[in-house]
Amino acid sequence: MTSGLLLVDKPAGITSHDVVARTRRIAGTRKVGHAGTLDPMATGLLLVGIDSTTRLLTYLVGLDKEYTATIRLGESTDTDDAEGTTTARIDAGGVADSAIASGIAALTGPIEQVPSSVSAIKVDGRRAYDRVRSGEDVQLAARSVTIEEFALLSTRRDGPVVDLDVRVVCSSGTYIRALARDLGAGLGVGGHLTALRRMRVGPFSVADAIELPDPRADPDAASAVDLGATLRTPAAVATSLFPTLPLDLESTRDIAHGKRLEIDAPDAEVAAALSPDGRLVALVEVRRGRTRVLLGLPTQEVLA
Repeated sequence: MTSGLLLVDKPAGITSHDVVARTRRIAGTRKVGHAGTLDPMATGLLLVGIDSTTRLLTYLVGLDKEYTATIRLGESTDTDDAEGTTTARIDAGGVADSAIASGIAALTGPIEQVPSSVSAIKVDGRRAYDRVRSGEDVQLAARSVTIEEFALLSTRRDGPVVDLDVRVVCSSGTYIRALARDLGAGLGVGGHLTALRRMRVGPFSVADAIELPDPRADPDAASAVDLGATLRTPAAVATSLFPTLPLDLESTRDIAHGKRLEIDAPDAEVAAALSPDGRLVALVEVRRGRTRVLLGLPTQEVLA
């Protein structure tokens, strides 16, 4: 299996780890990882790295993201989404459209957000959701996030509840269910997330993603998946994110072995160093005409 980045459209009802497990079976390799967890109820884009491309995943986790979601006003849950237990119901039928618009505006831009207590954030080495499930009262600290866009797409009123279809463009680390919770709290009626779909991560779109069958449930369908036709090479991934640094053959060998180069190139925090045949050799920092390797690809791939 060739190393590469796989864009997967995750269905509802399975975990991100389930997607990794399916990819391992289909690709025939254990070296598979993902960038950015999606909850089981969520659907949409999951970036999956195979073989040496897993080394690039750390540079993908921090990319901005775009979601579509449905927020229900008038009901609160203990997980801030539809998978939790309802903890309160307050009639939201009287909440005016203008109040909803003001509430959304207040949650747009740089904000301080307290993640849901059932998030995957680690508290003293343990996931917050594990502590909650064991009966602990977990209080997480607020963190700075940026909501670049929080757009109301449609409003559906059904007696005491109001469903809002929204689009959110946000920085990494934003919890959309926390937005739902905080919007409802600000309006005095409570709220939670009933649907979530990730549409984009940085330059990668769910429109280019594929669905992966479960190899255990449908071996024939799984064997028919042509991952090689959909994988993005490490070079394609890196050049979509960073400026490029073309290398000659001698420089390729030096960079592949971790050496620093004297080079005529502009400063860059991260640049994609490419071999003469266009393969990714390494991610490097360029400062004052010298390179420093930040992440190297296997020499057997680069120098083959």
